[in-house]
Amino acid sequence: MTAPGALKLGTRTFAPGEFAIMAVVNRTPDSFYDQGRTYGFGAALEAVDRAVEGGADIVDIGGVKAGPGDDVGPEEEIRRVADLVEAVRERHPGLVISVDTWRAEVGDVVARAGADLLNDTWGGVDPALAKVAARHGAGLVCAHAGRVTPRTRPHRIAYDDVVADVISYTVDLAERAVAEGVARESILIDPAHDFGKNTFHSLEVSRRLDEMVATGWPVLVAVSNKDFVGETLGGLPVQERHAGTIATLAVSALQGARVFRVHDPVSTRLALAEIARLA
Repeated sequence: MTAPGALKLGTRTFAPGEFAIMAVVNRTPDSFYDQGRTYGFGAALEAVDRAVEGGADIVDIGGVKAGPGDDVGPEEEIRRVADLVEAVRERHPGLVISVDTWRAEVGDVVARAGADLLNDTWGGVDPALAKVAARHGAGLVCAHAGRVTPRTRPHRIAYDDVVADVISYTVDLAERAVAEGVARESILIDPAHDFGKNTFHSLEVSRRLDEMVATGWPVLVAVSNKDFVGETLGGLPVQERHAGTIATLAVSALQGARVFRVHDPVSTRLALAEIARLA
């Protein structure tokens, strides 16, 4: 493929080279970042409102903590996210709504509720999710999680070349999604920093993100306050990783990333505006 073209998600079209900000809203009681502050329905809806006011183009709603924790079955995941998607769709008609899920049955329910994008952070562990996206005309994020079981942290995972593995895996997922009927212009690839990767892997992906961009698929980066940022800066806790997050986002944007999944859309919007002026 050549340089990335327009990205179409829901009613929005993002022109070549245009950045999009994806704000995180967790309907989980045990999120590593907010520790459940947006678990309640009202709190989650207010968080969406603040994200939109802060400049978010996309809101990514999640009902299951990424890391290890209490088991959350598909019925409970649906309970946490489907009604919120429906309420957000009514409240913000033009907003791109994403749902972070690896389960096809959840994807089917939330797409019917109004979701425009299915964010498959765990890298295609349920192949039927692409079929669901195609059936509903939704977009799909194709991520690299090192072929691990969702919500696990692999021990001593290794790659001959992590970037080559990321590219091969995500591009294959993207092409298979197209074959299932997902619109090519509505697919993103995501290296999934820290998923099936140690800090050295995540840093290598960040340094060589331009190689992913060169595939022609629009690249999503989700680095906000992640462990590799804290470890790189000497073991900083979550609350002190903001500067490292912005620095990593800047490096990613300068290499051509298109969508940025973040906890703080306001500062991200300002940083990306400055990058656009400097680039």
